[in-house]
Amino acid sequence: MKTSQIIFERGDHKWIMVARDPAKPNYLIDTNEFVIRSGNEALLMDPGGTEIFPAVFSAISHVMDPTEIKLLFASHQDPDIISSLALWIDFQPEIVCHLSWLWSSFVPHFGGTNETFAMIPDVGKKFRMNNIELECVPAHYLHSSGNFHLYDKQAKILFSGDIGAALLPADETNFVVTDFDKHIELARGFHQRWMGSNEAKNEWCERVSNMDIDMMCPQHGAIYQGADVERFINWFADLPVGILNQN
Repeated sequence: MKTSQIIFERGDHKWIMVARDPAKPNYLIDTNEFVIRSGNEALLMDPGGTEIFPAVFSAISHVMDPTEIKLLFASHQDPDIISSLALWIDFQPEIVCHLSWLWSSFVPHFGGTNETFAMIPDVGKKFRMNNIELECVPAHYLHSSGNFHLYDKQAKILFSGDIGAALLPADETNFVVTDFDKHIELARGFHQRWMGSNEAKNEWCERVSNMDIDMMCPQHGAIYQGADVERFINWFADLPVGILNQN
């Protein structure tokens, strides 16, 4: 069963992590979902697949009223990111999903109409949710050809999608990275295979190294916090990617 935990709170500005599930079926990749809430409005990032919708919905319901979720953000088009879309629309018919324009004719196969989607141009965009300004940060080809991360400057949190992801063993349940050197070896093979462009990787590293980030939250694995954010960016900058690991 997935569990939820508040990872940032300042007044009515709140971030909630819906953590990975050690008891999930072993044929599913594990995922994290994140909710950002401001006042009585919330945004759910990469809401996950159809298979895990009940677990995600239940975990969110333990910490907030799910009817407050008015917005979705899909970093890219993968089924573990957004295939639960139709179920969220059934629950909240007026929900709006921020999504790269590139996937505007693909993701509707999961559900929705033109009115469901708020398109993100390749250069990114900023939008407001109540008193919070959120920025869609380009991360194209890392690993999707139309890929975005979400940055909350006020909270100093970067939701980094598949960048920073690590495939953790079932007995590793920490929300936050506690041993960077050990953790990063669980991320190495994933990044070398799934990140397809060294040029795009270097551009992303340069962009985010100039951002004020206290917490980097990937869609798989644990959160990087404090000095481990810079450690990750430096490690990623030096890592050759687009490699088929035959081992």
